[in-house]
Amino acid sequence: MKLYQPFLLVSIILFLFSTSILFAQDTFSIVAVDTETGEVGSAGASCLDENQIDGGVSIIGKLYPGRGAINTQALWNPINQENAGNRLLEGMSADEVRSWLINNDAEDNRRIRQYGIVDFDENGQARTSAYTGSLTSPYKGHKLGDNYAIQGNILLGPEILDSMEVRFLQAEGSLAEKLMAALQGANVSGADTRCLEEGVSSRSAFIRVAKPEDTEENYYLDLVVPITDFGEEPIDVLQTEFNEWLNPTNVPELNLSDQVQINIHPNPITNESVLEIVNANKIAPYIIQIFDVSGIEIQKFYYNANDTRLTPKQLKGKSGVYLYQVWQQDKLVAKGDFLVEK
Repeated sequence: MKLYQPFLLVSIILFLFSTSILFAQDTFSIVAVDTETGEVGSAGASCLDENQIDGGVSIIGKLYPGRGAINTQALWNPINQENAGNRLLEGMSADEVRSWLINNDAEDNRRIRQYGIVDFDENGQARTSAYTGSLTSPYKGHKLGDNYAIQGNILLGPEILDSMEVRFLQAEGSLAEKLMAALQGANVSGADTRCLEEGVSSRSAFIRVAKPEDTEENYYLDLVVPITDFGEEPIDVLQTEFNEWLNPTNVPELNLSDQVQINIHPNPITNESVLEIVNANKIAPYIIQIFDVSGIEIQKFYYNANDTRLTPKQLKGKSGVYLYQVWQQDKLVAKGDFLVEK
């Protein structure tokens, strides 16, 4: 019987080693919030893909609508990720969640972890925090700003994080556009050094944004490229999907049997303008999306028959033509435009 004990011991060691490799998610990523819209977001990429774990790099990013966002990476552990979210939902700040994770690592090995955390305080202001364990693979590091945390390991160098930060800060538009710009900042061969010989930055990528009214796991934006062909750049693939998502012209045609009548009065918009669904039914709530003419979503809300006001202030005070779409049960039931004058 003793002859089998060494074999058994080796088998256990190999199993534990393979489990650690399975959960290794060396990567570059960003989490951020928008204090004006209340949106929370996350984006990232890695040279590991769906061949190693379902969803590829997307497993690292979790959003908590109206509360914050957390990326858990390096040697990713699902228990640490779940614990981080629970602490955030209990009311801990970004810094407090980080400290809790450091002191309560699921495997008592905080030195192999990396975290990026951002949340809102009780006044709706952003709080950010990050942690890079001493045993994560170089180059490793993180950068913090007023409303974002950027982190990465096994990187080509510090310029990857620097470029992501510059792109995020310089990008105009929504939080989603800023996150996509940050990812493009790392779109260089070998950003994750394991992909250097392949000539790409990574092999999988994702971007997620949640509005305050979204539910967990049902985000306003959720795009994942879990795997790519050899030599195909996942950030470019993600950018193409993002551009299609951003453009509201690619929507289904209206079905006459589903259409509802929309009245917006007065139009051009004033502070007293109201959007009204004349023949509304109560089968399910209506969701109204408003876009500028370039296709960027300005506002999204549920229809409230008592008071659905459309004011210049809500539309960021910019004059011009705006487009709207009205949805019910995932069906487009109305679309049109209106005018805002200063």
